[in-house]
Amino acid sequence: MSSPAPSPRSALTLAQFKILLSAIGFGSMAILARFAYADGVSTASLLFLRFFLAGLLLLPWVFWKKLPWPRGRALLVLMGMGSLGYAGMAACYFSGLHYASAGTIALLLYLFPAIVLVLSTLLLGERFSTRRLLALLLALGGLTITIGLELSAQPLGLLLGLASALIYSLYILAGSRYTSACDPLTSACVVVFSAATCYGIYLGITGFHGPASLHGWLAVLGIACFGTVAALALFLSGLARTGATQASLISTAEPVVTILLAWLLLGEQLGWSQAVGGALILAAVVLISREARPEQVQLTELHD
Repeated sequence: MSSPAPSPRSALTLAQFKILLSAIGFGSMAILARFAYADGVSTASLLFLRFFLAGLLLLPWVFWKKLPWPRGRALLVLMGMGSLGYAGMAACYFSGLHYASAGTIALLLYLFPAIVLVLSTLLLGERFSTRRLLALLLALGGLTITIGLELSAQPLGLLLGLASALIYSLYILAGSRYTSACDPLTSACVVVFSAATCYGIYLGITGFHGPASLHGWLAVLGIACFGTVAALALFLSGLARTGATQASLISTAEPVVTILLAWLLLGEQLGWSQAVGGALILAAVVLISREARPEQVQLTELHD
């Protein structure tokens, strides 16, 4: 006797929880990267290992479960999401750190919920509700307080930070529109191998600098397992039901996770501004997660 299908409200709650778990996974990467960098790993080498090992971890499960691979337009979109989205966003983000502080670049990256909200309203037909506007203001206010805004940045750094936010916004919108019918694990596999290919080509020109000890490899493996495979699969799975705007707003919990883990594992100071900012971000997550009927992303017939 088969079990009854979950109610729409329960299915939505589960999808929101998946997005939140993915934010925890993504938020852990900055901490693990600190250990990897201390072991001599270069940024490009770390990103290549992250995506390549993630793909190797996904493949056995995909073949064992005999999951269907994406085809046609969905396959091309996923390849673009990996090679242009993930790889491009990371390149802009880490390059921007040479011209602006980490706090400024991080804050610019997490402008992506605002960009997703505007683009999904103008292009994809999502409803612009008062609840979403309030959640957006809470999230952006919390990010400003948590990370801190530093204006002493070079214009190129600001442009690269904004570019990382724009690329990630397009990544979310493309995923919500074209990959909802694909299996999350095979979708994640295509994305990570596409990104690994880009960084592999780059390292073939510049040279590879991997971990020097077991501790460095464990940090890299943690990034691949928890910060990539689990986080990406959970995000793609939840995104199919929550829609782009709600998923991006819930994802603003990621910097809060990073700050808390840095406090617990690295002994970094947790100030009142970070506590207040984190509370505002969590309030935004709770507010948007209680949205009863989030609009599903749709395009007009001209874009089909």
